[in-house]
Amino acid sequence: MLQRTAESTLALSGQRFHVTYRLVGDVREAEARAREISIEQTVEFPESLIHSPEIREHIIGRLESIQVVDAAHCDVTISYAVETSGFELTQLLNVIFGNTSLQPNVRVVNVALPDALLQALHGPRFGQAGLRALLGVPKRPLLCTAIKPMGLSPKALAELTYALALGGVDIIKDDHGLADQPFARFRERVERCAEAVARANQQTGYRCVYAPNVSANGEQTLENARFAKQAGAGALLIAPGLVSFGLMAQIAADDTIGLPILGHPAFLGGFVAHPSGGIAHSVLFGLFMRLAGADATIFPNYGGRFAFSREACESIAHAARAPLGALKPIFPTPAGGMTLARVPEMRSVYGDDVILLIGGGLHSAGPDLLSNCRRFREMAESELVHPASA
Repeated sequence: MLQRTAESTLALSGQRFHVTYRLVGDVREAEARAREISIEQTVEFPESLIHSPEIREHIIGRLESIQVVDAAHCDVTISYAVETSGFELTQLLNVIFGNTSLQPNVRVVNVALPDALLQALHGPRFGQAGLRALLGVPKRPLLCTAIKPMGLSPKALAELTYALALGGVDIIKDDHGLADQPFARFRERVERCAEAVARANQQTGYRCVYAPNVSANGEQTLENARFAKQAGAGALLIAPGLVSFGLMAQIAADDTIGLPILGHPAFLGGFVAHPSGGIAHSVLFGLFMRLAGADATIFPNYGGRFAFSREACESIAHAARAPLGALKPIFPTPAGGMTLARVPEMRSVYGDDVILLIGGGLHSAGPDLLSNCRRFREMAESELVHPASA
Protein backbone atom coordinates (compact mmCIF):
# COMPACT_ATOMS: atom_id res chain seq x y z
CA MET A 1 0.00 0.00 0.00
CA LEU A 2 1.24 3.47 -0.87
CA GLN A 3 1.29 5.74 2.16
CA ARG A 4 1.18 9.53 2.16
CA THR A 5 4.68 11.02 2.46
CA ALA A 6 6.31 14.37 1.90
CA GLU A 7 7.22 13.27 -1.60
CA SER A 8 3.91 11.58 -2.43
CA THR A 9 0.29 12.73 -2.49
CA LEU A 10 -0.99 9.24 -3.30
CA ALA A 11 -2.44 6.80 -0.79
CA LEU A 12 -3.79 3.87 -2.78
CA SER A 13 -5.01 0.44 -1.72
CA GLY A 14 -3.65 -1.38 -4.75
CA GLN A 15 -7.12 -2.66 -5.65
CA ARG A 16 -8.26 -2.16 -9.22
CA PHE A 17 -11.37 -2.60 -11.34
CA HIS A 18 -11.26 -3.93 -14.89
CA VAL A 19 -12.98 -2.74 -18.06
CA THR A 20 -12.90 -4.69 -21.29
CA TYR A 21 -13.20 -2.68 -24.50
CA ARG A 22 -13.81 -4.17 -27.93
CA LEU A 23 -11.76 -2.32 -30.53
CA VAL A 24 -11.80 -2.40 -34.30
CA GLY A 25 -8.37 -3.35 -35.64
CA ASP A 26 -5.54 -5.87 -35.28
CA VAL A 27 -3.40 -6.54 -32.20
CA ARG A 28 -0.85 -3.83 -32.97
CA GLU A 29 -3.56 -1.23 -33.46
CA ALA A 30 -5.36 -2.44 -30.35
CA GLU A 31 -2.29 -2.05 -28.16
CA ALA A 32 -1.75 1.55 -29.27
CA ARG A 33 -5.45 2.34 -28.90
CA ALA A 34 -5.56 0.79 -25.44
CA ARG A 35 -2.74 3.04 -24.32
CA GLU A 36 -4.68 6.06 -25.56
CA ILE A 37 -7.79 4.95 -23.68
CA SER A 38 -5.85 4.32 -20.45
CA ILE A 39 -4.64 7.91 -20.52
CA GLU A 40 -7.86 9.49 -21.79
CA GLN A 41 -9.92 7.85 -19.05
CA THR A 42 -7.63 8.94 -16.24
CA VAL A 43 -5.11 11.77 -16.45
CA GLU A 44 -6.17 13.15 -19.88
CA PHE A 45 -2.75 14.79 -20.13
CA PRO A 46 0.29 14.37 -22.40
CA GLU A 47 2.09 11.34 -21.06
CA SER A 48 5.48 12.84 -21.85
CA LEU A 49 4.73 15.65 -19.39
CA ILE A 50 3.85 13.33 -16.50
CA HIS A 51 7.02 13.09 -14.45
CA SER A 52 5.61 11.44 -11.35
CA PRO A 53 6.39 7.69 -11.45
CA GLU A 54 3.52 7.03 -9.03
CA ILE A 55 0.97 8.64 -11.33
CA ARG A 56 2.40 6.74 -14.28
CA GLU A 57 2.32 3.43 -12.43
CA HIS A 58 -0.86 3.68 -10.36
CA ILE A 59 -3.22 6.34 -11.77
CA ILE A 60 -2.95 5.85 -15.52
CA GLY A 61 -4.97 2.85 -16.63
CA ARG A 62 -2.98 -0.36 -16.93
CA LEU A 63 -3.27 -2.64 -19.97
CA GLU A 64 -3.88 -6.12 -18.59
CA SER A 65 -4.57 -8.21 -21.69
CA ILE A 66 -5.34 -8.23 -25.40
CA GLN A 67 -7.48 -10.97 -26.91
CA VAL A 68 -8.18 -11.41 -30.61
CA VAL A 69 -11.92 -11.77 -31.22
CA ASP A 70 -11.84 -12.10 -35.00
CA ALA A 71 -9.99 -10.68 -37.98
CA ALA A 72 -11.39 -7.21 -37.36
CA HIS A 73 -11.74 -6.95 -33.57
CA CYS A 74 -9.69 -7.27 -30.38
CA ASP A 75 -10.76 -7.12 -26.76
CA VAL A 76 -8.45 -5.13 -24.49
CA THR A 77 -8.80 -5.19 -20.72
CA ILE A 78 -7.63 -2.12 -18.83
CA SER A 79 -7.52 -1.90 -15.05
CA TYR A 80 -7.96 1.29 -13.03
CA ALA A 81 -7.19 2.06 -9.39
CA VAL A 82 -10.45 1.90 -7.43
CA GLU A 83 -9.64 5.32 -5.98
CA THR A 84 -10.04 6.95 -9.41
CA SER A 85 -13.79 6.29 -9.06
CA GLY A 86 -14.05 8.43 -5.93
CA PHE A 87 -16.14 5.49 -4.69
CA GLU A 88 -19.30 6.94 -6.22
CA LEU A 89 -21.30 5.91 -9.25
CA THR A 90 -21.11 9.04 -11.43
CA GLN A 91 -17.31 9.15 -11.40
CA LEU A 92 -17.10 5.37 -11.82
CA LEU A 93 -19.09 5.64 -15.07
CA ASN A 94 -16.89 8.56 -16.09
CA VAL A 95 -13.71 6.49 -15.68
CA ILE A 96 -15.25 3.52 -17.47
CA PHE A 97 -16.30 5.38 -20.60
CA GLY A 98 -16.31 9.17 -20.19
CA ASN A 99 -14.39 10.81 -23.03
CA THR A 100 -13.80 7.54 -24.83
CA SER A 101 -17.55 7.33 -25.50
CA LEU A 102 -16.99 10.20 -27.93
CA GLN A 103 -14.61 8.16 -30.04
CA PRO A 104 -15.56 5.67 -32.78
CA ASN A 105 -14.96 1.92 -32.92
CA VAL A 106 -14.69 1.24 -29.19
CA ARG A 107 -17.33 -0.61 -27.16
CA VAL A 108 -17.48 -1.47 -23.46
CA VAL A 109 -18.21 -5.20 -23.32
CA ASN A 110 -17.46 -6.09 -19.69
CA VAL A 111 -16.82 -4.46 -16.32
CA ALA A 112 -15.46 -6.34 -13.28
CA LEU A 113 -15.66 -4.56 -9.93
CA PRO A 114 -13.96 -5.64 -6.69
CA ASP A 115 -15.86 -5.83 -3.40
CA ALA A 116 -14.10 -2.72 -2.12
CA LEU A 117 -15.87 -0.72 -4.80
CA LEU A 118 -19.19 -2.58 -4.72
CA GLN A 119 -19.45 -1.98 -0.97
CA ALA A 120 -19.42 1.77 -1.60
CA LEU A 121 -22.47 1.56 -3.87
CA HIS A 122 -25.96 1.21 -2.42
CA GLY A 123 -27.42 -0.74 -5.33
CA PRO A 124 -30.98 -2.10 -5.32
CA ARG A 125 -32.99 -1.58 -2.15
CA PHE A 126 -35.40 -4.48 -2.72
CA GLY A 127 -34.00 -6.72 -5.43
CA GLN A 128 -35.87 -9.83 -6.49
CA ALA A 129 -36.58 -11.23 -3.03
CA GLY A 130 -37.64 -7.88 -1.58
CA LEU A 131 -39.98 -7.06 -4.43
CA ARG A 132 -41.55 -10.52 -4.24
CA ALA A 133 -42.12 -10.05 -0.51
CA LEU A 134 -43.67 -6.62 -1.05
CA LEU A 135 -46.09 -7.94 -3.65
CA GLY A 136 -46.78 -11.24 -1.92
CA VAL A 137 -45.68 -13.27 -4.95
CA PRO A 138 -43.18 -15.94 -3.85
CA LYS A 139 -42.70 -17.91 -7.08
CA ARG A 140 -44.39 -17.00 -10.35
CA PRO A 141 -43.31 -14.26 -12.77
CA LEU A 142 -44.42 -10.80 -11.75
CA LEU A 143 -46.83 -8.99 -14.04
CA CYS A 144 -46.53 -5.41 -15.21
CA THR A 145 -48.36 -3.11 -17.59
CA ALA A 146 -48.38 0.57 -18.51
CA ILE A 147 -51.23 3.05 -18.47
CA LYS A 148 -51.56 4.74 -21.85
CA PRO A 149 -52.08 6.39 -24.29
CA MET A 150 -50.82 9.89 -23.64
CA GLY A 151 -53.71 12.34 -23.84
CA LEU A 152 -56.03 10.68 -21.34
CA SER A 153 -57.12 12.72 -18.34
CA PRO A 154 -56.08 11.83 -14.77
CA LYS A 155 -59.62 10.55 -14.16
CA ALA A 156 -59.50 8.28 -17.22
CA LEU A 157 -56.01 7.03 -16.33
CA ALA A 158 -57.17 6.24 -12.80
CA GLU A 159 -60.15 4.28 -14.12
CA LEU A 160 -57.80 2.31 -16.32
CA THR A 161 -55.45 1.73 -13.38
CA TYR A 162 -58.33 0.46 -11.27
CA ALA A 163 -59.35 -2.10 -13.91
CA LEU A 164 -55.76 -3.33 -14.30
CA ALA A 165 -55.32 -3.73 -10.54
CA LEU A 166 -58.70 -5.43 -10.22
CA GLY A 167 -57.49 -7.91 -12.82
CA GLY A 168 -54.43 -8.73 -10.73
CA VAL A 169 -51.56 -7.04 -12.56
CA ASP A 170 -48.86 -6.69 -9.90
CA ILE A 171 -47.21 -3.47 -11.09
CA ILE A 172 -49.13 -0.80 -13.00
CA LYS A 173 -46.69 1.83 -14.19
CA ASP A 174 -47.06 5.11 -15.98
CA ASP A 175 -46.10 5.02 -19.59
CA HIS A 176 -42.70 6.73 -19.70
CA GLY A 177 -44.24 9.48 -21.86
CA LEU A 178 -46.51 10.62 -19.03
CA ALA A 179 -44.88 13.53 -17.22
CA ASP A 180 -46.55 16.76 -16.07
CA GLN A 181 -48.50 17.63 -19.21
CA PRO A 182 -51.40 20.08 -18.92
CA PHE A 183 -53.89 17.33 -19.84
CA ALA A 184 -52.67 14.99 -17.07
CA ARG A 185 -50.87 16.88 -14.33
CA PHE A 186 -48.39 14.77 -12.39
CA ARG A 187 -49.75 15.30 -8.89
CA GLU A 188 -53.39 14.77 -9.74
CA ARG A 189 -52.56 11.67 -11.79
CA VAL A 190 -50.46 10.15 -9.03
CA GLU A 191 -53.07 10.77 -6.34
CA ARG A 192 -55.92 9.38 -8.43
CA CYS A 193 -54.03 6.31 -9.67
CA ALA A 194 -52.58 5.43 -6.26
CA GLU A 195 -56.07 5.65 -4.76
CA ALA A 196 -57.46 3.47 -7.57
CA VAL A 197 -54.94 0.71 -6.87
CA ALA A 198 -55.60 0.86 -3.12
CA ARG A 199 -59.35 0.57 -3.75
CA ALA A 200 -58.88 -2.42 -6.06
CA ASN A 201 -56.58 -4.14 -3.56
CA GLN A 202 -59.22 -3.79 -0.85
CA GLN A 203 -61.64 -5.69 -3.05
CA THR A 204 -59.27 -8.41 -4.25
CA GLY A 205 -56.80 -8.89 -1.44
CA TYR A 206 -53.93 -8.45 -3.91
CA ARG A 207 -50.92 -6.22 -3.24
CA CYS A 208 -50.71 -4.50 -6.62
CA VAL A 209 -48.72 -1.27 -6.79
CA TYR A 210 -48.76 1.84 -8.93
CA ALA A 211 -45.42 3.14 -10.24
CA PRO A 212 -45.58 6.74 -11.49
CA ASN A 213 -42.96 8.15 -13.82
CA VAL A 214 -41.05 10.62 -11.65
CA SER A 215 -38.40 11.52 -14.25
CA ALA A 216 -38.11 15.31 -14.59
CA ASN A 217 -35.63 18.18 -14.51
CA GLY A 218 -32.93 17.95 -11.84
CA GLU A 219 -34.23 18.20 -8.29
CA GLN A 220 -37.80 17.96 -9.56
CA THR A 221 -37.24 14.23 -9.98
CA LEU A 222 -36.42 13.90 -6.29
CA GLU A 223 -39.39 16.07 -5.36
CA ASN A 224 -41.67 13.96 -7.56
CA ALA A 225 -40.43 10.77 -5.91
CA ARG A 226 -41.16 12.15 -2.45
CA PHE A 227 -44.61 13.28 -3.48
CA ALA A 228 -45.34 9.86 -5.02
CA LYS A 229 -44.40 8.21 -1.73
CA GLN A 230 -46.72 10.52 0.24
CA ALA A 231 -49.57 9.97 -2.22
CA GLY A 232 -49.44 6.20 -1.79
CA ALA A 233 -47.51 5.03 -4.85
CA GLY A 234 -45.94 1.63 -4.32
CA ALA A 235 -43.01 1.96 -6.72
CA LEU A 236 -41.29 4.45 -9.03
CA LEU A 237 -40.46 4.54 -12.74
CA ILE A 238 -37.19 6.34 -13.50
CA ALA A 239 -35.37 6.78 -16.82
CA PRO A 240 -31.67 7.24 -15.91
CA GLY A 241 -30.82 8.08 -19.51
CA LEU A 242 -32.88 11.24 -18.99
CA VAL A 243 -32.23 12.13 -15.34
CA SER A 244 -28.82 10.42 -14.80
CA PHE A 245 -27.76 7.17 -13.17
CA GLY A 246 -26.41 9.17 -10.24
CA LEU A 247 -29.76 10.74 -9.41
CA MET A 248 -31.50 7.38 -9.66
CA ALA A 249 -28.93 5.96 -7.25
CA GLN A 250 -29.59 8.84 -4.84
CA ILE A 251 -33.32 8.10 -4.85
CA ALA A 252 -32.72 4.37 -4.36
CA ALA A 253 -30.58 5.09 -1.30
CA ASP A 254 -32.98 7.63 0.24
CA ASP A 255 -34.61 6.02 3.29
CA THR A 256 -37.36 8.64 3.35
CA ILE A 257 -38.56 7.35 -0.04
CA GLY A 258 -37.82 3.64 0.23
CA LEU A 259 -39.74 2.48 -2.84
CA PRO A 260 -38.84 -0.10 -5.49
CA ILE A 261 -37.50 1.37 -8.72
CA LEU A 262 -38.18 0.27 -12.28
CA GLY A 263 -35.35 1.48 -14.52
CA HIS A 264 -36.60 2.57 -17.95
CA PRO A 265 -34.34 2.48 -21.05
CA ALA A 266 -35.56 5.71 -22.69
CA PHE A 267 -32.73 7.69 -24.35
CA LEU A 268 -30.19 4.89 -23.86
CA GLY A 269 -30.67 3.09 -27.17
CA GLY A 270 -27.89 4.96 -28.92
CA PHE A 271 -25.35 3.37 -26.58
CA VAL A 272 -26.13 -0.16 -27.75
CA ALA A 273 -27.41 0.30 -31.30
CA HIS A 274 -24.15 -0.11 -33.22
CA PRO A 275 -22.04 -3.20 -32.46
CA SER A 276 -18.75 -1.34 -33.06
CA GLY A 277 -19.36 1.36 -30.45
CA GLY A 278 -21.11 2.24 -27.24
CA ILE A 279 -21.83 -0.16 -24.42
CA ALA A 280 -22.85 -3.82 -24.43
CA HIS A 281 -26.48 -4.53 -23.57
CA SER A 282 -25.52 -6.56 -20.51
CA VAL A 283 -23.36 -3.78 -19.09
CA LEU A 284 -25.80 -0.91 -19.70
CA PHE A 285 -29.15 -2.50 -18.94
CA GLY A 286 -27.89 -5.17 -16.56
CA LEU A 287 -24.90 -3.95 -14.57
CA PHE A 288 -25.31 -0.15 -14.69
CA MET A 289 -29.05 -0.28 -13.90
CA ARG A 290 -28.29 -2.55 -10.96
CA LEU A 291 -25.47 -0.38 -9.64
CA ALA A 292 -27.80 2.63 -9.84
CA GLY A 293 -30.43 0.97 -7.66
CA ALA A 294 -33.03 -0.38 -10.08
CA ASP A 295 -34.96 -3.33 -8.68
CA ALA A 296 -36.14 -4.14 -12.18
CA THR A 297 -34.56 -3.26 -15.51
CA ILE A 298 -36.91 -2.72 -18.44
CA PHE A 299 -35.56 -3.48 -21.92
CA PRO A 300 -36.99 -4.25 -25.36
CA ASN A 301 -37.54 -7.95 -25.78
CA TYR A 302 -36.41 -9.69 -28.95
CA GLY A 303 -39.11 -10.24 -31.52
CA GLY A 304 -41.01 -7.08 -30.58
CA ARG A 305 -41.00 -3.69 -32.24
CA PHE A 306 -37.33 -3.08 -31.42
CA ALA A 307 -34.18 -4.63 -32.84
CA PHE A 308 -32.65 -6.33 -29.78
CA SER A 309 -31.50 -9.90 -30.42
CA ARG A 310 -32.34 -12.86 -28.21
CA GLU A 311 -28.65 -13.15 -27.31
CA ALA A 312 -28.54 -9.52 -26.16
CA CYS A 313 -31.72 -9.94 -24.10
CA GLU A 314 -30.45 -13.09 -22.42
CA SER A 315 -27.19 -11.31 -21.59
CA ILE A 316 -29.16 -8.56 -19.84
CA ALA A 317 -31.10 -11.12 -17.82
CA HIS A 318 -27.87 -12.84 -16.81
CA ALA A 319 -26.25 -9.56 -15.69
CA ALA A 320 -29.36 -8.64 -13.71
CA ARG A 321 -29.14 -11.85 -11.69
CA ALA A 322 -25.45 -12.78 -11.58
CA PRO A 323 -23.52 -12.65 -8.27
CA LEU A 324 -22.28 -9.09 -7.66
CA GLY A 325 -20.77 -8.81 -4.21
CA ALA A 326 -23.51 -7.99 -1.71
CA LEU A 327 -25.69 -6.24 -4.30
CA LYS A 328 -29.06 -7.92 -4.74
CA PRO A 329 -30.11 -9.57 -8.01
CA ILE A 330 -32.86 -7.71 -9.85
CA PHE A 331 -35.68 -8.57 -12.23
CA PRO A 332 -35.13 -8.53 -15.98
CA THR A 333 -38.25 -6.95 -17.50
CA PRO A 334 -38.56 -7.68 -21.24
CA ALA A 335 -41.10 -5.45 -22.95
CA GLY A 336 -41.88 -3.62 -26.19
CA GLY A 337 -44.74 -5.02 -28.25
CA MET A 338 -45.24 -8.16 -26.15
CA THR A 339 -48.54 -10.07 -26.25
CA LEU A 340 -50.29 -12.71 -24.17
CA ALA A 341 -49.45 -15.26 -26.84
CA ARG A 342 -45.75 -14.83 -26.06
CA VAL A 343 -46.01 -15.40 -22.31
CA PRO A 344 -45.10 -19.13 -22.45
CA GLU A 345 -42.11 -18.37 -24.66
CA MET A 346 -40.86 -15.58 -22.37
CA ARG A 347 -41.18 -17.84 -19.34
CA SER A 348 -39.26 -20.54 -21.16
CA VAL A 349 -36.44 -18.16 -22.10
CA TYR A 350 -36.18 -16.12 -18.89
CA GLY A 351 -37.51 -18.52 -16.29
CA ASP A 352 -39.90 -17.32 -13.61
CA ASP A 353 -37.61 -14.73 -11.98
CA VAL A 354 -38.79 -12.19 -14.51
CA ILE A 355 -41.31 -9.36 -14.79
CA LEU A 356 -43.55 -9.81 -17.82
CA LEU A 357 -44.46 -6.36 -19.14
CA ILE A 358 -47.33 -6.21 -21.62
CA GLY A 359 -48.77 -2.79 -22.48
CA GLY A 360 -50.93 -2.28 -25.55
CA GLY A 361 -51.02 -6.04 -26.12
CA LEU A 362 -53.15 -6.42 -23.01
CA HIS A 363 -55.82 -4.23 -24.61
CA SER A 364 -55.66 -5.79 -28.07
CA ALA A 365 -56.14 -9.33 -26.68
CA GLY A 366 -59.90 -8.74 -26.57
CA PRO A 367 -62.61 -6.19 -25.74
CA ASP A 368 -62.81 -7.13 -22.03
CA LEU A 369 -59.71 -5.67 -20.35
CA LEU A 370 -60.51 -7.21 -16.96
CA SER A 371 -60.78 -10.64 -18.54
CA ASN A 372 -57.50 -10.10 -20.38
CA CYS A 373 -55.75 -9.22 -17.11
CA ARG A 374 -57.10 -12.31 -15.40
CA ARG A 375 -55.94 -14.46 -18.29
CA PHE A 376 -52.49 -12.84 -18.03
CA ARG A 377 -52.33 -13.79 -14.35
CA GLU A 378 -53.54 -17.33 -15.00
CA MET A 379 -50.84 -17.80 -17.64
CA ALA A 380 -48.18 -16.66 -15.15
CA GLU A 381 -49.53 -18.93 -12.44
CA SER A 382 -49.69 -22.03 -14.63
CA GLU A 383 -46.91 -24.57 -14.38
CA LEU A 384 -44.23 -24.21 -17.03
CA VAL A 385 -43.23 -27.51 -18.62
CA HIS A 386 -39.83 -26.38 -19.93
CA PRO A 387 -38.36 -23.69 -17.63
CA ALA A 388 -35.25 -21.74 -18.58
CA SER A 389 -32.02 -23.54 -17.76
CA ALA A 390 -30.25 -20.44 -16.47
